[in-house]
Amino acid sequence: MSHPILDNQQQGDFIDLLHRSGYAWPDASSMPGIDKTQLTQGTTVLAFHYKDGVLIAGDRRATAGNAIMYERCDKVIPIDDYSLMAIAGVPATAFEMARVLSHNFEYYRRSQLQSLSTEGKVRALSRLLKDNMGLALQGVGAVSPIFATYNLKSDTPMIYFYDMLGAQFEIRTHTATGSGSPVIRGVLEYEDLWGQSPLNQRSKEEASQLAIRLLQTAGRFDSATGQARPDDNIFPIIACITTKGYHFLPEEEVASLFQQAIQRT
Repeated sequence: MSHPILDNQQQGDFIDLLHRSGYAWPDASSMPGIDKTQLTQGTTVLAFHYKDGVLIAGDRRATAGNAIMYERCDKVIPIDDYSLMAIAGVPATAFEMARVLSHNFEYYRRSQLQSLSTEGKVRALSRLLKDNMGLALQGVGAVSPIFATYNLKSDTPMIYFYDMLGAQFEIRTHTATGSGSPVIRGVLEYEDLWGQSPLNQRSKEEASQLAIRLLQTAGRFDSATGQARPDDNIFPIIACITTKGYHFLPEEEVASLFQQAIQRT
């Protein structure tokens, strides 16, 4: 007779192991009486290909209805050494997904003595979003993430956008999600087609300054997107993924890039 724990170790599937151990993703029926307007929401995040890999950025504001709840929310989360998840939606749900995803990748690496493939990583997040479908459809736990990773096998940086139900789309140029994303997507498309150079030819500094300007612009049109506040030392969170793995730009560097980005030329 097979043992479920051993079976999952052989497969390296941590999510299956959780399910067989009695872990269940919450559903809306277990949370009666929730006021949707009081749920904390996080926006806005973006990602695009630049010269050396992928740049991921997000503002820092979290809101609940028309109230600002927090101005230092980290919306770009490390999953493994070469993968980041940027979140828009309910942070509590997104952070739980990120934790499960990170454990899933590490469990596979340790049990199978090799890293999970890029395809496996992409499908794992899709599976978590499908498990969350009940909450998403009822508007109490919707998450719309961006997943970025570096495929070491093909030596290729990759970006994936997901809808709230788990459908995945590989992004060859740029993407954004969250309430400020309509403004950002339009500007990104313009910059890629008619800007000083295509996005995938820009340096890290040029890409970072563009991300800062995009988030500042989104904040002017969308109250849920927080603008940088230099006086309070609040700046966007910016990270890059290259062949060396992920790297978050230090706050001091982002502050300097911000000052350069907002200067009129």
